[in-house]
Amino acid sequence: MTLRAARPLLASLGGLGGLAVATAAQPQPVAPAEVDVAPAAGVSTLDQVTVVGSQIKGSKSAAILPVATLQTEQIEATGAVSGDDLYRSIPQMGDVSFSGTNGGNSSNYARGDIASVNLRGLGVGNTLLLINGRRSVVHPMSQADGNLVPVLTYNANAVPVSNLRRVEVLLDGAAAIYGTDAVAGVVNNVLRDDMDGGTISVQKGFGEGTDLRDIGINGMWGKNSEDLRSNITVAFNYYNTTGLNSLDQDWTRNGDRATDFLGTPFEGLPGTDNRNTNSPWGNFTVNGPRVSRNGTWLTTAAGAFHVQPTSNSGCATTIADGICVQSGSKATSGADANLRDNQQGQYPLSITPDVRRLNLFVTGKHDFDNGISFFSEAGLYDSRAYSLQNGVNTITALPMTVAASNYWNPFGAMYLPDGSLNPNRLQGLNIGPNGVPVTITSYRFERPTRIEVNNTQVRALAGLRGYHYGFDWETAALYSTAKVVDTQDAVSMSLFQQALANPTASAYNPFCGGCNDWDTLDQFFYKAKRQSETELFLWDFKVSRADLFSTWAGKVGMAAGVEARHETQRDDRDARVDGSVTFTDAITGLAYPSDMYGVSPTPDTYGSRSVMGLFAELSVPLVSPEMGIPLVKSLDLQVAGRAERYNDFGNVAKPKLALGWQIFDGLTLRSSWAQGFRAPNLEQVNATVVSRSNNRTDYIQCEADVRTGAQASIAGCGGYTYSTTARRSGNPDLKPETSTNTSAGLVFQPRFIPEDFGRFSFAVDYYKYEQEGIIGLFGEGNALILDYLLRQQGGSNSAVVRADPTADEIARFAGTGLDPAGKVLYVTDQYVNLQPQTLRGVDYNFSWNSPETAIGRFDVSVTGTHLIEFYRQRSPALQALEDAKAQGLVDPSIRITGGGDLIGNGGNPEWKWSGTLTWRYQQLSVGANARYASSYVENGLTLADGTPWTVKSQTLANAFIKYDFQREGWLNGVALKVGANNLANKRPPVSDDVFGYPSGVYQANPRYWYVNVSKAF
Repeated sequence: MTLRAARPLLASLGGLGGLAVATAAQPQPVAPAEVDVAPAAGVSTLDQVTVVGSQIKGSKSAAILPVATLQTEQIEATGAVSGDDLYRSIPQMGDVSFSGTNGGNSSNYARGDIASVNLRGLGVGNTLLLINGRRSVVHPMSQADGNLVPVLTYNANAVPVSNLRRVEVLLDGAAAIYGTDAVAGVVNNVLRDDMDGGTISVQKGFGEGTDLRDIGINGMWGKNSEDLRSNITVAFNYYNTTGLNSLDQDWTRNGDRATDFLGTPFEGLPGTDNRNTNSPWGNFTVNGPRVSRNGTWLTTAAGAFHVQPTSNSGCATTIADGICVQSGSKATSGADANLRDNQQGQYPLSITPDVRRLNLFVTGKHDFDNGISFFSEAGLYDSRAYSLQNGVNTITALPMTVAASNYWNPFGAMYLPDGSLNPNRLQGLNIGPNGVPVTITSYRFERPTRIEVNNTQVRALAGLRGYHYGFDWETAALYSTAKVVDTQDAVSMSLFQQALANPTASAYNPFCGGCNDWDTLDQFFYKAKRQSETELFLWDFKVSRADLFSTWAGKVGMAAGVEARHETQRDDRDARVDGSVTFTDAITGLAYPSDMYGVSPTPDTYGSRSVMGLFAELSVPLVSPEMGIPLVKSLDLQVAGRAERYNDFGNVAKPKLALGWQIFDGLTLRSSWAQGFRAPNLEQVNATVVSRSNNRTDYIQCEADVRTGAQASIAGCGGYTYSTTARRSGNPDLKPETSTNTSAGLVFQPRFIPEDFGRFSFAVDYYKYEQEGIIGLFGEGNALILDYLLRQQGGSNSAVVRADPTADEIARFAGTGLDPAGKVLYVTDQYVNLQPQTLRGVDYNFSWNSPETAIGRFDVSVTGTHLIEFYRQRSPALQALEDAKAQGLVDPSIRITGGGDLIGNGGNPEWKWSGTLTWRYQQLSVGANARYASSYVENGLTLADGTPWTVKSQTLANAFIKYDFQREGWLNGVALKVGANNLANKRPPVSDDVFGYPSGVYQANPRYWYVNVSKAF
C-alpha cells in the first residue's frame, strides 16, 4: 500500500516538478491544473515531464518539451540488470565509451563496473544525470574521449535498476534550468519510495553456451507511522556476475579477425589481423657494435635483432632449443604472423568483468504540524570488479636495458661470476669477453594482467518543503562522494632491471618467447594502485507558484531559486607513475619520470570548483480555450534563464524559450530555443603535462618503404604502427563550450478514435544542436600525418620530436629523396577550444494503450531517432591536411581525424529504434522489447582508396513471461518470471576490433536466460 495513496496521485497530476520527484509530497493546497494526461507510455504526460521540463509545480509549460519515458513495465521488458543495459535501450543514447574492460592493461582508462551516459552522441559530460530530481556525483576516473581530452562521466551502473519507478529523458538542452552538463539533455532516475509493506525477489541467469552466470537479490521494505505522517523506505539490491571472457565464445578467441572478412574486398588486408605485435617474441637493440658470429651478421648496423622459433625462416643462429636469433626487427605478417601475441586464445581475458554490486537506498519523510515536511535520502553503491587483460607491454617512452651480466643474454659476458663459462653466451662473437647490454624495444610479458576495481558512491540528502503565502518552496542540502581504487599487476622498472642483471639461472629471460615461470615474474611484479575521488556539496532553495497573477489568457506561473555547489576531483596515481618513485637506468645512466613499465608517466591531479547559480522561470499562457480563437485552443510560453558564477573562470548566463500551440484537442505543436554551456572539467583545467601512449602509424617510414619498393602501398604498410607518446598539457585559458539548441515538433493524440480502441499518441520532434569551442587536441596521429606531409616537402613538424636516425634508418631512406627520420620519441600537444559542430535529427514516438478487454490489456511503445546531420568543422590545420589529401599529397588511405562528417561514422548510426510490447491478462503478463541500430562505417580499416569498413545493422529482441499467484497462504504475493535476452542468439555485427565487435555500440552477450521469483508482503 502506498502512503496517502490518493493524495500523491493528485499531486503528481498537478506536476510536482523536479523538486518533488519520488517524494510523494503532501497534498497541494492549490488545485491541480487541468491538463490532458496521456497514457503511461507516452511522451508528454504532465507527470512525466514536469520533473525534468519545468521547475514550476502545477504548470502546463512542461508538456511543451519532448521527454522519453521508461515506465516500470518498459524497464522490465528490456531485461536490464544494469544501468548500462537499460540506457542502451534508449535510441537517443550515443555510444558507451566508458566500459568495464576499457583500455586493456592500462590504468589510464576508467574501468570496472562503469558505463558512461552520452545523449545524442554529443560526448560524455554533455548529459546531466539526476537521482530523484537532483544531481549525482560524477565518476572520479577520467579517460580520453574522441577528441583525446580527459573527460568525466556519470556512472550508469550506479543506478539501481530494480528500484526504478521510471526513467525520464529530457531530449532538449536544459542548461538554462539545470546548469552545466545539461547541454544534450537530462536523464532523471526516479526511485520507488513511500512504501508500506515490502517485496523481495531473487533472479538467476546464465549466458547460453558460456560460463556467464549471475544472480540478483532485490528487496524493498517500507513502514508508515500510525498517523500516516511519517514513512521510511529501504531498498536493497545485490548483483553478482561472472562476466564474459574471451574463451566463452568461438568468435572471441582469436585476435586475428581475417576470417570475419572472407569474401569481402577487405579480405587479406593486414589490418584484419588484430593480434598485438607486442609479444613475448621481442625486438632488441644491441648497445654496442654490430654483432656477428663466425662472420655471419646477427644484428643490423644499428644493432637490431629479434628472437623467433627455429621453425620460422631466416634464422641466423640458434640460441636455445627451438629458438633462434634473426637480424633486424621481426616481421608480423605472412609466415611470421605467429610472432604476434594472442593471449585471448590462451587465457580467459575479460570481455566484461566479474562484478559484485551492492545498492542500498533509504528515504525518510515526516510531516510537521506547521505544514512543513522533512524529507531525506541516503544511498550507498559499492562494487568490486575483477578482470584479466593482456600482459604488460613496452612503450617507446620507457625503454629497458638488459645487462651484459644477464644469465640468458646471448651477447652477454663470456664468464659467470664464479669463473665458469657462460652456457648461454654464443661462441664465435666479434665482441669482447665482457659482452654487451641489450635494449628491449618491443616486448610483452607472458603473464596476463589481473585487475581489481573497487567503486563506491555515497549520497546523503536532507531537506524541507512546504506551502506558504501561496508559494510552494523547497530547500535541501546534498553531499555525495565517489571513490575508485584501481589495482592491477604492474612491473617495477627498477626491480625488473635487477632481475635482468642477475647472473644466475633465476634471472628473467626475455629471449625465449615467454618461457618464464610465475616465481621468476614475481621478482619484479607488484600491485599498482590508482585512487580517485570526486565530491559534490550542494545546497538549493526553490520557490514556485502556478498562479502568480492572471492575464487575459489565464494564470502565469513562476519558479525561482538559488543553488550553490562545490565540486572536487582528486586523482592519486601510483607512486611509480606520478614521479614519486622514478627510474634511472643503471647501464645507460638515463633517468625516467616513471618506474612503472609500459605506463606513461602521469602526475597526480587535484582541482576544486565553487559555483553559485540563480534561475528563474515563467509559464505564460498567451491564448486560452475560453478566448474562442479558431485553430488556437491554447498557446503557452515558457521563459527560463540561469546565471552561474564559477570561481575559476567567471560568469555565464543562458536563456531558454519554449512555445506550445494546441491547435485543437489532441493536436499540439511545440518548439523550443535554448542556449547552453559546459565548463571545462577540473582535470582539463588543472592538468600539467600528461603523457599518453597510443598506437599510431609513422607514415613517413611507410613512404620510404614504398619509394624503395619494400612495401607495395601506404594502405598495406606494416611494421611502423607502434606505441607513440603524446605529451598533453592542460590549459587554464580554456573557455566554456557553448551551444544553441532548437527543436520543433508535434504531439497528436486522436480523440476521435473511440476509447474502446484504446489511447493513441504520436510525436515527432526535430532537433538541432550547434556547439562551439569544443575542447580537444590536434592529436598525435594528425601530427604524424602533418610531419609526413612536410617531410615530403623538405621540412618537418616541430611538434614531433624524434631520435637521431640510426644507421639502419639512414640506409633505408637512401635513394628515396627523403631526409632520414629517426624513431618518434614523443609528440607535444595542448588542450584547446576547437571548431564548432552541428547535429540535427528527428525523434519519433508512438504509443498505444488498450482498454481492459476480454483478452487482457495491451501496451505498445515505439521510439526512434534519425540523424540527419552530424558535422564538426575542421580547424585550419586539419583542413590544410584534408586539402593536401585532395591534392594527392597525402595518401587516400590515411584517415585524418578530428572533424568532418560524423553521421554514420564510428559509433553514430543514422537510425536507432526501440520498441516495447506488454500484454496483461489477469495474473499473466508477457513483455517483449526490440531495438535496432543501422549500419555505420569504421575508419580504422580502409581500402587503398580510403573506403572504410561498414559495420552492419543489428536488431536485438528480449522477452519475458510472468505469472502472479493470487492464492491464500504462502503463495499469496508470489510472482514467477522467466525471460530471455538476445532471443535469436545473434553475434554482434563484425568490427575491426580485437574481439570482433564494437563494444561502444553493441554487447557481446549470447542468448541470456533468467528466472525471477518475487514475493510481496
